[in-house]
Amino acid sequence: MELPLVVGVDGSDGSLPAVDWAVDEAARHGLPLRLVYGSLWERYEGHAPSVGLDRPARQVLADHVVASAAERAGRRNPDVKVSTDVLHADAAEVLLLEGNNATALITGSRGRGELKGLLLGSVGLAVAARAHCPVIVVRGDKAGLSGTHERILLGAGGPDTGEEAARFAFREAEARGCVLDVVRTWRCPAHENAGTAVAAEASGQEHEERARSELDALLREVAADHPGVRVHRTTVEGPAGQVLVHRSAAADLVIVGARRRQGHFGLQLGRVAHTLLHHAECPVAVVPQRV
Repeated sequence: MELPLVVGVDGSDGSLPAVDWAVDEAARHGLPLRLVYGSLWERYEGHAPSVGLDRPARQVLADHVVASAAERAGRRNPDVKVSTDVLHADAAEVLLLEGNNATALITGSRGRGELKGLLLGSVGLAVAARAHCPVIVVRGDKAGLSGTHERILLGAGGPDTGEEAARFAFREAEARGCVLDVVRTWRCPAHENAGTAVAAEASGQEHEERARSELDALLREVAADHPGVRVHRTTVEGPAGQVLVHRSAAADLVIVGARRRQGHFGLQLGRVAHTLLHHAECPVAVVPQRV
């Protein structure tokens, strides 16, 4: 049985694009969609429309939120099978638990009650940093959300973070029939730039060749498993987060890996993923790899 795509909904404007994106994604991969509302009611005290509502009225509100999301999903694509649930627990904890039986978790960039100045809501950040399945935070401009670029962007990491992300990226590009743009960044340590120009150039060439070799090693097996995917490989000098944010403006989805250490329960999110979740111009997928 195929595991569903699980979407966190809360009735906020930020969750609506997440529902739309998830419906399209479910249709591409032939997966069911599960819409989940998780909330500790006290968290929303002081935020309309729950002010002054007793528990039964809040239950009606929660039921309305998921029913409206399901109706929206049905209008977008009636062929996608949709189920809903309301769970009375912290939203992040609900999604993390749901992630144990999900193909992926999908959230909006900000939830109801989040401060408008925030670039990423607390739920999206917590889920992306702790889930053991892929997490997609739906954010970005209109072109990135609608998938008109026909390009997937993979930020290629090392062996400890990159393998599962690469497989996810190839499956996504294959399902969409689009180009996979794979970028591996490299930088020279500061002390290597302190010598002569000739030495600095030689050092740069060495680091670039190493990055190219690591990229080839990462992609060799997974590319052979997906021979129909068109792959564009690039090695670029510069900070990975900055490079990928810039390139995300021409992508429909940017994908990065993340380490998940066994027995470690804190936030496990690298600097590059953190930067993308706050600044990318398209949806961001964080794909965990256990180490």
